[in-house]
Amino acid sequence: MVVFWFLLIALVVVVAAVALFVAGGGSGAALPEAAGDRTVWPLPADRPMARADVDTLRLPVALRGYRMAETDEALDRLGAELAERDARIAELEAALAGAQAAAMGGGAQAKGRVGSGDGDDEGEKKA
Repeated sequence: MVVFWFLLIALVVVVAAVALFVAGGGSGAALPEAAGDRTVWPLPADRPMARADVDTLRLPVALRGYRMAETDEALDRLGAELAERDARIAELEAALAGAQAAAMGGGAQAKGRVGSGDGDDEGEKKA
């Protein structure tokens, strides 16, 4: 029975000491700012991503896998930039095809203006 009372008093003393420590603030200094659990993005914010950026990207792993929010954010950005590049590539290919068609059509018209070379040109008949 003496051991029971000894353990009970020891427990009360420990709980009281912890309560006073927490209530008193411990050393009197404020707690430091908590460190964020999000990583700093290694992806460039001031330019489009390059292949090397994607190769070096390492998404942070949480207790049960990747952090969904950060993974979704990275994948959304990659998808948007790829869509912009695809649209720009299609636009440039269309402009190139139009320029090539104009060059080919312009070359055929220039040949028609010079004549067929068989001597039946109007200029040659009048001369």
